[in-house]
Amino acid sequence: MIVKSIRHTGIVVTNLEQSLYFYTQKLGFKIFNKNNESGVFLDKIIGLDNARVITVKLTLEDGQMIELLDFTSHKKKPIEKRINDIGPTHLAFTVSNIDDMYNDFIDSGIEFTSNPEISPDGLVKVAFCKAPEGTYIELVQALEE
Repeated sequence: MIVKSIRHTGIVVTNLEQSLYFYTQKLGFKIFNKNNESGVFLDKIIGLDNARVITVKLTLEDGQMIELLDFTSHKKKPIEKRINDIGPTHLAFTVSNIDDMYNDFIDSGIEFTSNPEISPDGLVKVAFCKAPEGTYIELVQALEE
């Protein structure tokens, strides 16, 4: 048995509206569906009792998907994430113009770890920023040869 594809990546958020703005208005995702989920099935598959969660699936034009999850029943305080924490630490997106995005994001108060930098092999320009919930977002622009 093998994995056929990556279905989506789930991201737990503390402020759903702020995160929706970032992922839709800044990164270009579209809302695919939004649900209020609860019940026995949900409790069993995620291992929480009496869970209530708002889920929002977001897609790109090519069908790639992320899912934002706002646990209304089991709120957690945000933790400071570091890029070298164990487990998933970032999402990487290919972008068309990293410098324009960087300037727009900075003007919007989005935090970056550095200015966009050209990779040592000269093939890409890269910058990391932070989404509202603290997930690192790697923006990558392929450079012309």
